Amino acid sequence: MISLENRRAVIVEDDEWFAEQLATIMKKQGMNCQTASFADEAIAKIDTRLPDVILLDMLLTGSTGLVLLHELQSHDDLARIPVIVCSATADMLEQPMLAAYGVRRVIDKTTMHPDDVLAAVRSVLA
Repeated sequence: MISLENRRAVIVEDDEWFAEQLATIMKKQGMNCQTASFADEAIAKIDTRLPDVILLDMLLTGSTGLVLLHELQSHDDLARIPVIVCSATADMLEQPMLAAYGVRRVIDKTTMHPDDVLAAVRSVLA
């Protein structure tokens, strides 16, 4: 099993409570996590220190996760960061289309279990 110790994640989620839940799950595995509520805030944190993985909600306040995915793909270094979409609209998302934007996994946050998040993170970092 891949160790998550000292790995970095940025969680882009406008539901502060849910973002903190995700961060808590990953911090228990030794990950360093930052949260961002908006796409612009996420870019600022990503530019400061590149994360190993990004967890992204698609329905953000002010803009969508697709805006952030476009921005990430426009930079060679940022385009290589694996993205896990964690969304209540997971069943409506077209995974092949998202794969072109660096999305490696899609998790339905309405049915997910904490182990699902850890398994997704481990799988994209393998």
